[in-house]
Amino acid sequence: MIVVMNPDASKDDVSRITDKLKRMGYGVHLSIGERRTIIGVIGQRREEAAQALEAMSQVERVVFITRPFKLAGREFHPDDTVINLGHTTIGGSELIVMAGPCAVEGEAQLMEAANTVKEAGAQVFRAGAFKPRTSPYSFQGLEIKGLEYLDRVRSETGLLIVTEVMDQFTVSEVAACADILQVGARNMQNYFLLRELGRIRKPVLLKRGLSATVEEWLMAAEYILNGGNYEVILCERGIRTFEPYTRNTLDLSAVPLVKQLSPLPVIVDPSHGTGHSSLVPAMSKAAVAAGADGLMIEVHPNPEEALSDGPQSLNPAQFKTLIRDLKGVALNAGRLL
Repeated sequence: MIVVMNPDASKDDVSRITDKLKRMGYGVHLSIGERRTIIGVIGQRREEAAQALEAMSQVERVVFITRPFKLAGREFHPDDTVINLGHTTIGGSELIVMAGPCAVEGEAQLMEAANTVKEAGAQVFRAGAFKPRTSPYSFQGLEIKGLEYLDRVRSETGLLIVTEVMDQFTVSEVAACADILQVGARNMQNYFLLRELGRIRKPVLLKRGLSATVEEWLMAAEYILNGGNYEVILCERGIRTFEPYTRNTLDLSAVPLVKQLSPLPVIVDPSHGTGHSSLVPAMSKAAVAAGADGLMIEVHPNPEEALSDGPQSLNPAQFKTLIRDLKGVALNAGRLL
């Protein structure tokens, strides 16, 4: 349930109620908005507890949440979540572009890609140091050495870094060099990892699972939010369907749907969503028109020689053209790029 406080409730009033709820055995999460504070109450539904709370003068109303995701829903947090990262915000009026190669292949390749995407207008650099692959014989990434290269990219270019974390044992190492920690589609329901990410205080980009429903996706976010980390970014990257002509089916209807259900920012990955570089520009524009807060696009200095996902990667010239074309779409959607 959620406890909606009166607009004139003081911090002391909120503290008294949260203390009371904790003594009753509930988990408590605060959402402090511009107009009022909402207290998210996690625990067994008890009508008598709700009645006791509603009798307090500082409480406007108590609402039971019927959906299984409590903290990820708009009932708990009506206003859009805006994540501040230095001079960049995710979930506000700015359209965020995360771009870079699928994998860290080497220092020279990485620096070339970083300078390319920064010059074109990207704010965040993406590349995987750890690469979960379907085949054990495929390139698995440079791992710790790759993190060191990403750290150099951040220090030399000023770009923010997003990179994937594979398990709960490497969270601290990845967090040391990343501004945003990415949970890949295969790990969306790795609950040990999600719980660990709930304990850190850095943004987490949560990709939708290969065959996950929207509810399952939001429930995965719930694990992170329940740990106290409210800076979660959702990423639609396509789901597995019967269609063989694309790598995945990019579910753009999920963008406005999730926006209705949840305050969390939503970005779209058209590279994994389609698997074909020729489809990335059109789907990028469609994603922005659908209300996405940002895009994650694979860009490689030479896609033909990429060690992973070359067919879906744009080359520098294609990426520069895409950013130019996106500006008009973004403006019409009320976004700045």
